[in-house]
Amino acid sequence: MKSEKFVKLVKRRVPWLKHVIESEAAALDLNPEGSLVATAPRGSPCVVCKASRMLCGKVSCPILLKLKSLAKLAPRLEGPVLQGSSPPALFVGRHGYPYVNVGPLIPPTLGDTSLLDAPERWLEEGLSLEGLVDLRVKLVRGKARANVKEASDPSGVVAAVQEVALSKTSVEAEVEFVKRPVASLVLDDEVQPMGPSGVISRLRLGSTSTHHVVEKVASDLDLAAEEGLMELYLSGVPTSQIQRAFSAGLMGVKGRRRLVPTRWSITAVDSVISRRLRDEEVKKCPELSEYRVYFLNVLGNAFLILMMPGRWSFESIEAWYPGSAWNPDVGSVAFCGDWEPYRGRSTYASMGGCYYAARLAAVEALIRERKQAQVLVLREAGPSYLLPVGVWIVREAVRRALSERPAVFSTAEEALSFAFSKLKVGAEEWFKVSKLLSDLKKQEKIVRYL
Repeated sequence: MKSEKFVKLVKRRVPWLKHVIESEAAALDLNPEGSLVATAPRGSPCVVCKASRMLCGKVSCPILLKLKSLAKLAPRLEGPVLQGSSPPALFVGRHGYPYVNVGPLIPPTLGDTSLLDAPERWLEEGLSLEGLVDLRVKLVRGKARANVKEASDPSGVVAAVQEVALSKTSVEAEVEFVKRPVASLVLDDEVQPMGPSGVISRLRLGSTSTHHVVEKVASDLDLAAEEGLMELYLSGVPTSQIQRAFSAGLMGVKGRRRLVPTRWSITAVDSVISRRLRDEEVKKCPELSEYRVYFLNVLGNAFLILMMPGRWSFESIEAWYPGSAWNPDVGSVAFCGDWEPYRGRSTYASMGGCYYAARLAAVEALIRERKQAQVLVLREAGPSYLLPVGVWIVREAVRRALSERPAVFSTAEEALSFAFSKLKVGAEEWFKVSKLLSDLKKQEKIVRYL
């Protein structure tokens, strides 16, 4: 099976949060204006196939997978009024920026719905891909148009969304839509799947239970957004809740607060926290003295993490099998990846949010060990990974893998021999696309390994 290298399409000149994050280092780390090459296959066979001939090469149709989940929800959305408990959850769109759609995510269910927007718990629950889609499609997205600057002086739906973001428990809500919510199919590797959506005409929230740490940060109008992110993280607030608060415009100094599109907020939080932890803690630790291999197979994805002696450096590479979510080519494995040396990155990672999600999990593990190391994250996305479910899968899978006992080796040759025995893509293919493996080959003189 031949291989093909690609990077995911990244839109140039995204207004990357300069109005919210004041740090120059953070802006550089999230700057997408560098030289990006996109050679991903274009075109889709879906219109011709209509789920009848599986022209994409997948083992099952991802469109039908979501439609089945939507069909289960449809009888509960018979009119324009919806009552339910938000997990809490919200969504801020990006199209039309700085005028964006914003609103809560509400299922037609009352009670504790927190699992619906808690990616930190989904792997522990043992959800299948179908079960995860069923879970997320229950969330109906309310939409109201707003300027991102309204976060500084909120009213109406924006104020309600901020109240949802401050809550630590599910929030009862009643929403009346202009029309009955309409189902949509969005395949996006940055955000989790969602259900139908509709324009809000009226929104009423029940009582909320405020998360006091988030409220403290939100009420500090002199605290920079980046410092607010770190205060929440170091106080033990889950990453997903930090992302919600950041997206709702609850952080930053007075007059500079903005609504942040959900997909941008996810990457921004992962990037800022991992960069700060890397520079302020990991780089001050002694170097790892052994080779470690961690492995996890989950939801059609194999994750292998190799930690090697040396000063901090990091690389993440994804191999997408034919028929997997982002590779419709039936004859080749497609690769994408990025890396950073000890000094870090100066451009936005071309592979998108998955890079920063994996980097956060890696630095968290090194801090627990009080070590620094060269870290290589390899991901194989197989044909059973039918549709993208969000970058959370990378963050949580790498976190989980790194929480297990690793296989430990004294030499690079032993570690690599074991590592590649766990993966289906051959060692020679990984060496072609990996900067860290290429450097290791030169340093260790392991020519005979290949």
